[in-house]
Amino acid sequence: MTTTIVLVHGAWVTPACWDRFIARYEARGHRCIAPAWPFDDRPVHELRRNPAPELAGIGVGEIVDHYARVIAELDEPPIIIGHSFGGLFTQMLLDRGLGAAGVAIDPAPPRGVLAGPRAIASSSSVLRRWRAWRKVLTMSPRTFRATFTNGMSQDEQRQVYDEHVVPTPGRLFFQAAFGSGTKVSFRNDARAPLLITAGEHDVTVTPGMCRATARKHRRSRATTDFVQFAGRPHWLIASPGWEEIADHVLEWAEEHAGSTM
Repeated sequence: MTTTIVLVHGAWVTPACWDRFIARYEARGHRCIAPAWPFDDRPVHELRRNPAPELAGIGVGEIVDHYARVIAELDEPPIIIGHSFGGLFTQMLLDRGLGAAGVAIDPAPPRGVLAGPRAIASSSSVLRRWRAWRKVLTMSPRTFRATFTNGMSQDEQRQVYDEHVVPTPGRLFFQAAFGSGTKVSFRNDARAPLLITAGEHDVTVTPGMCRATARKHRRSRATTDFVQFAGRPHWLIASPGWEEIADHVLEWAEEHAGSTM
């Protein structure tokens, strides 16, 4: 049976981060859609050289609305899989009644889940910048190595940065830090099943934050599951061993799609 899967990327990267997932899922007969954020649908080198000025005004609400419109045009409710900020957007989309099942991979926290000290430190380069909430920002290779690809070899880290990293609106990080526009109903019994994952060595969205998000969602009678992947950084969707993550979340979603309890 063909299922449509909507893949939602996070900050600092483009839909290209899902290329391996897409190839693996399409080989199993699924249809995959990985839309870019608004004003971000260009090759990496173009986004780096000339990011759209409109990105500075893009926040959580605009991005979630964008994905909601894409999903509304589909014939059937899809499986929604998001990473990092994409994991937050996945929770918000499910809260709106969209999707047959959702997977939030190392998700940015919704309102009500506090960031831990390590996660705050990981975002400090953005939060400390003057008027960063009104700017389009670039992540340095050093910060990316420390917060996304820690534990990977230097050659792997360099390759990932060169292939994937693009400017991102600073507004998102302030919204996540202060819970502005990131609210979901943790008691929404009607939402689709949700799987939340954590990476053991993730310092951007720590395992404790992911567990806290899962505990909040378990206030609902809707299915909420949690899994932690050993030895994985934040970039677990495309770091060595990514196949385990791809297969686990797909098998979970296929099993639970369409069930609310």
